[in-house]
Amino acid sequence: MQLLERAMTIAKVLASASENSLSISELSAKCNLPLSTLHRILKAMIKEGMIEQDDQTKQYRLGTIWMELGLQVYDTMDYISKIRPELERLAREVEESVYLSKPAGLDTIIIERIDSAANPIRIYDQLGIRIPMHIGAANKAILATMPFSQAEEIIEQLIPHKEVAELEAQLEQIRLQGFAISHGERTAGTSSIAVSILNGFNEVVGAVSIGFVSFNVSEEHIITLTERLMETGKRVSMKLGYRGK
Repeated sequence: MQLLERAMTIAKVLASASENSLSISELSAKCNLPLSTLHRILKAMIKEGMIEQDDQTKQYRLGTIWMELGLQVYDTMDYISKIRPELERLAREVEESVYLSKPAGLDTIIIERIDSAANPIRIYDQLGIRIPMHIGAANKAILATMPFSQAEEIIEQLIPHKEVAELEAQLEQIRLQGFAISHGERTAGTSSIAVSILNGFNEVVGAVSIGFVSFNVSEEHIITLTERLMETGKRVSMKLGYRGK
């Protein structure tokens, strides 16, 4: 089990590396592992295709097995094929980047992103990135749609008790208006609007969001974005079998 945990730590460090590759000494420092131990683990990971070593630089990077497995998982998500046309349509209509987020424990994962070809100014969030559930419009839209007890359990693990009341007030406002909006919660100068999506069992399965640069955006434009997003959210949920409570 310890070997598996260490291998996953190495993989995560390599995935988050700005240059996508690191030397063994850099990995040793970031993973807090002795060079001798790290070398044994890296050798085993190379054998399984989990990482690769550049012949010239001797630096390590993630192997293609992660992409292969990820694509296989992606292909099993039947709802992606149902949702993607709606995301593409929304991106064309609003000329902004559109995201699909999926809950994963105390976080959400961005599993799809559609960029607008008509807008050269883009907010770039990596696919696969994990974001704590209490941060950002998409996550708060998901929290607001969850059963209260489930949302409460997540909130209590993420933020100090003194901040709970404020967040719960935000979630109540989201429930009333049907969408969430955030400004600069993850990246200064950016905003996001989001709606949750539900399946045929009335379960929240994710959120669709629009990310845009806050500078010089009129209130009228935000209203337009919100209207288009809410229409898309309804269509997506219906495609997943949701028929309302």
